[in-house]
Amino acid sequence: MKAQLKPRINLEGRTPLETVIPLETPFVVFVDPASACNFQCKFCPTGHRDMIADTGRYQGAIKYDVFTKVVDDLAAFSQPIKVLRMYKDGEPFLNKRLADMVRYAKQADHILYIDTTTNGTLMTPERAGPVIEAGLDRINISVDGMTNEQYKRFTGFDFDFPAFVKNVKWLYENKGDMEIAIKIPGELITEDQRKEFFDTFGNYCDRIFVENFAPCWPEFDIEAHTGVKIEKGIYQQDVTPTDTCPYIFYGYSVNADGLVSSCFLDWGRKLVIGDVREQSMKEIWNSDKMNALRLQHLEGRRCENGVCGDCGQLTHCLPDNVDEFRPTLLDKFNKLVTIDPSVEAPGGFREPSAIAAE
Repeated sequence: MKAQLKPRINLEGRTPLETVIPLETPFVVFVDPASACNFQCKFCPTGHRDMIADTGRYQGAIKYDVFTKVVDDLAAFSQPIKVLRMYKDGEPFLNKRLADMVRYAKQADHILYIDTTTNGTLMTPERAGPVIEAGLDRINISVDGMTNEQYKRFTGFDFDFPAFVKNVKWLYENKGDMEIAIKIPGELITEDQRKEFFDTFGNYCDRIFVENFAPCWPEFDIEAHTGVKIEKGIYQQDVTPTDTCPYIFYGYSVNADGLVSSCFLDWGRKLVIGDVREQSMKEIWNSDKMNALRLQHLEGRRCENGVCGDCGQLTHCLPDNVDEFRPTLLDKFNKLVTIDPSVEAPGGFREPSAIAAE
């Protein structure tokens, strides 16, 4: 097998956040090319269209001029953005201008790295070729079964698995400097299919991994929707209780309609902190709403937040943990940041009874 057995996230060489918080410049910015998806996965909120309809969120592709404004705005930060993640809630290749957006961002001298994540259904040579040429640095491919029947059962989509494998092989042969990472949830396949997964894709990607399901989305009970009991972390690590979210200190997310969320898991649009169509990205990064949320976490009050208090990302997916440094970071934060006391953190309040039950 040519590929490294390695998860899509870089677990080594990470910057110790306690040495840099608060950041003038975010490390990571998510921009969602499309909030809709052609899959209806049981294990993802976007796949539950009735739930998404109840949120009232925009379903569609980001407008090109909104995307270019985001990229232009990021030039105002004092340092380059380390990673532009061109995915969030939906399938990026549903946006027919994905290659144009990658090219525009790649030509900017203030964005160092660009990646995306796809379910692979539209990853044909005709669609993927221009994205490669545009300069995408990495593509993460989600495999959701090893047969057409498994795909239909878990994603609700009539998938052509042999054609998908053919496209993956084409991608690898034509990828140039682009890195390919392929992963699959272990709960979707049998033990024999694990070997088949590595045999099928291991020579046609740069890194490959079998992940676990994780209860990462707030207010979405993945165990109830899938019937899977989750006992380990997404990368098969032990589940670790965590009080302080690190993500809100080094990144934020632009939704497909231009609304900006403090968190890339804000599928319900309850953590909105601004609108890039009306504000600059730097203004939103330093906004009272964003800082009020950061302060809430640093004060050890995450579980009081109606959304953050129900987040499994911190226990099951977390690569960074700043809990032990919280008193020092709080002191530093209070010296450097002034917040209008009338501004409340997004996410609302959680009932005390729910907090006590944990």
